[in-house]
Amino acid sequence: MSGNHYLSTRPFPSAPLCSWIHWYTGLHGNDFLCRVPSDYIMDRFNLTGLDTLVPDFNHSLEVILDPEFLSEEWDKMMDNNLVESLYGLIHARYILTSHGMENMCRKYERGEFGICPRVYCKGQNTLPVGLSDEWGHSKVKLYCPRCRDVYQPRSRCSLLDGAMFGTGFPHMFFMQMPELRPHPPEEKYVGRCTTRP
Repeated sequence: MSGNHYLSTRPFPSAPLCSWIHWYTGLHGNDFLCRVPSDYIMDRFNLTGLDTLVPDFNHSLEVILDPEFLSEEWDKMMDNNLVESLYGLIHARYILTSHGMENMCRKYERGEFGICPRVYCKGQNTLPVGLSDEWGHSKVKLYCPRCRDVYQPRSRCSLLDGAMFGTGFPHMFFMQMPELRPHPPEEKYVGRCTTRP
């Protein structure tokens, strides 16, 4: 059977087939996310307790592990928020593993998460952080390791749920890689009040 016959029997011939994970992490606005390997997701130990947090857990897991996902089907799905939340909660666990840390470290060193807006931090790279570990409570924020403050991202990634990274990610990151922790800024902003006579 030729490859052309296969293409003609697909419901959406123009849509390229790829895994759901590859498709989802490639969407504009999901740049902060890394691809969680399917073998990590298939290990049930790594999913312990998530079945109580995500309704319709098994169906959501099937979608995430789908190796031939058609993006046109995404808008027709009634439970796409459940799939996103399950992947996000898995992602928060994965980035605390050694492989996950390496992936996030590459993004951090390339400045993919953005830089601190404070002048005295001199363009310090930031890390994503959640203000809650529970899904739906807050959007992702950026943590500056130089001034140790939290900021709103200036990109479309600001729509990601903070639970995709968790509250402890930056601290675990620098515990694992202390050599990347910058020194605090030497200068501090001092406000001046000017009065007119």
